Amino acid sequence: MLAVLVVLGAALARGLGAPVAGAQCVEHDCFSLHWARGGFASARRGCEERGGHLMTVRSTVAADVLELLLQNSSAAARLWLGLHLPRDCTEPGPRLRGFRWVTGDADTDYVNWRRNGSVCGRACAAVSRDLLWEERRCHDSLDGFLCEYNYLGTCRGLSGGDVTYRTPFGARDSDLVALPPDTEAWLPALNLQLVCKEDGGLFRWSAHLPGAWACQVENGGCKGTCQEKDGHPSCTCPEGRKLEADARSCSAPCASAPCEQLCVPHGTDLICMCHEGYELTEDGIHCKDIDDCQVNPQVCDQICINTEGGFQCQCHEGYELVEGKCRDVLECYEVSCQHHCEDVPGGYRCVCFEGYAPDPKNPLKCVSFCNQSQCPAECDPHVQSNCMCPDGFILDESETGPKMCIDINECEMQHCDGICTNTLGSFRCDCPEGQVLTDPYTCVNRSDFETEISGSGEIYPQTPVPTQLPPAKSLHPGALVGIIVGTLSMIIILIALVYHLMKKNFIAQRAMDYKCSSSIEKEVGLYHVTPGCSSAGQKL
Repeated sequence: MLAVLVVLGAALARGLGAPVAGAQCVEHDCFSLHWARGGFASARRGCEERGGHLMTVRSTVAADVLELLLQNSSAAARLWLGLHLPRDCTEPGPRLRGFRWVTGDADTDYVNWRRNGSVCGRACAAVSRDLLWEERRCHDSLDGFLCEYNYLGTCRGLSGGDVTYRTPFGARDSDLVALPPDTEAWLPALNLQLVCKEDGGLFRWSAHLPGAWACQVENGGCKGTCQEKDGHPSCTCPEGRKLEADARSCSAPCASAPCEQLCVPHGTDLICMCHEGYELTEDGIHCKDIDDCQVNPQVCDQICINTEGGFQCQCHEGYELVEGKCRDVLECYEVSCQHHCEDVPGGYRCVCFEGYAPDPKNPLKCVSFCNQSQCPAECDPHVQSNCMCPDGFILDESETGPKMCIDINECEMQHCDGICTNTLGSFRCDCPEGQVLTDPYTCVNRSDFETEISGSGEIYPQTPVPTQLPPAKSLHPGALVGIIVGTLSMIIILIALVYHLMKKNFIAQRAMDYKCSSSIEKEVGLYHVTPGCSSAGQKL
């Protein structure tokens, strides 16, 4: 008991000048009255030393508190409020008339000025028992001041016997219904001292020592059940929760669990677990990623890529992922084949209509194709004379019968130096033994060539080929132009003459062939016929 009185006495004397003459607390705010003569500045300091500021009266609730604090004061007493005039003169328009609260703002829903009118000079506001505000010079010495303290929360008043409270701003009272944090409560009948503390966002009464106190006061401080046996109170917790070190608080087993990912309560104990895609390590606390692609190689249809806590399926080129399966992409929707497109696994293929073949230079296109010595020509249905033949074929321009394309015997043109073999639409040139082909037409002795040394298959002439042509003799520009024009003219005339002779010979030979050939011996082709219509002709 003596120790408690010493503590309370020390608290009374700790740096607080004027004692608290009265105190009231409403919800999260407390107010105190102090009798101490002095000016506005000393009053302001007195409140700040206690952790607050001069009182603001912004509402009727604050006005009611003010009335309770001043109900026993003298009618002539004047006390400082938290209002001061920062400008030289008052303003009649605003509710606070140019005054501002000591908190720096001018917000208010309540005013109660004693009189109107303009006041100039440094002024501050005072209040009396009639609750009216009046302007006073800030250096005037008044009877006292009123303080205000704002908190995040308060503890409710204790029940269960006589109790004395000591607030952090110096008030000692038994009638306060809300007590700010760090308020000390003394219950002499139970020899119990408690303090208001914040606990998880809430404000509760607590004791300095662990364990329960008398169950009739705030349930003995227990968060579970308070029970007394042989005069000794103790706390118990609900099933699935455990008692903490203070012997009053209850918590779930997983509240302070070391588990890396998941905690599952198991009675008063716990079990650590991991999210899907992870597994527990040997220490039973941490989790590591599972390589799903290795554990289940068939989890994906084609390609499996392991990721942190999972996996990702992908498909080969030409396939797309649809509902977890790889399906062939219908690439024909995006490809422009000239005739027809066929989807094949992993890609596509352009197909040509009958009588056509894919163009070697552009697989999307089709070119006319004939696999016989003669085929019907491709003619414009509107202009029958406009007909086309595949490469290597020539149009039979006979006036009777359907237009036909006949294979050209390129061997008769004697382009090949070696053995020429006519093929449909083309020809093949082979060289006799001992000779090699240097281009599609020319055969030379093998001894004049040597094979490629590094194995690439190319052949090179044995005799060195000059890298530069010898310098030509100087020619007059006019003579050079004349030579070029003359040469080009001779080439054009020669080409026209050859074409005319070949066409005339071809038509005459076809007519004679149809006349002289029997139905059994007749075959498609061009023949050189003797004047006696011999059946043994030579194919051109």
